[in-house]
Amino acid sequence: MTKEVRDAFKSGIPIFIGYVPAAIAFGILSKGCGITLLESFLFSAVVFAGASQFIALNLLMTGMGPGGIILTTLLVNFRHFLMSAYLSTRIGKMAKRYKFMMAFGVTDEVFSVLSFQKGRLSKTFIFILEISAYAGWVTGTLAGYILGGFLPEILTKSMGVALYALLLAMLLPEIKKSVKALILTIGSGLLNTILIKLDFLPNGWTIIVCILVIALAGSFFIVDEVQEEIYE
Repeated sequence: MTKEVRDAFKSGIPIFIGYVPAAIAFGILSKGCGITLLESFLFSAVVFAGASQFIALNLLMTGMGPGGIILTTLLVNFRHFLMSAYLSTRIGKMAKRYKFMMAFGVTDEVFSVLSFQKGRLSKTFIFILEISAYAGWVTGTLAGYILGGFLPEILTKSMGVALYALLLAMLLPEIKKSVKALILTIGSGLLNTILIKLDFLPNGWTIIVCILVIALAGSFFIVDEVQEEIYE
């Protein structure tokens, strides 16, 4: 076993361990929402989108149509275009033929590990890292679904809180170092509450409006912060 392979496995193990609990929560929630084992498996095996799967499952339960669910998950996962674009500049010419397969396995955690690697990224290192993440998510989903069959119904349905815990875990570090991120977060919550109270949008579409509006507002904040850093 080469050093590169060993390093890839060492980097992939923490991701695998971290994904399993979240995937178990998704599997349990899937069971509680009444979808089949096969559907739950395909959800993770084909979509492989972490937080977006929780959101999609929640929207599915609210009665939102396929178009709205697809658009919502596209907006939530739009950051992957930027992550994949950056990683495409780090891989060698021989690895570029596998770029579509590599793009499928890019997650926030995988991107974080890859972005800290020095020099060119080999396909061996990338694939081992991505397979570790993929294996953790898919096996965790199956384990959670099976486990959900032995848990009380009220407990399985309460797993929906895992979505909020997952999103908060991603959000809190940014809020701690940026007041503007906190303002955007509060603004998003207020806007979502107002839209729900007005009740003029179809089921689930409030989140789409919130994503678009807050992302647009955030783009102006980001520009301001970059300009401030330049002038400093």
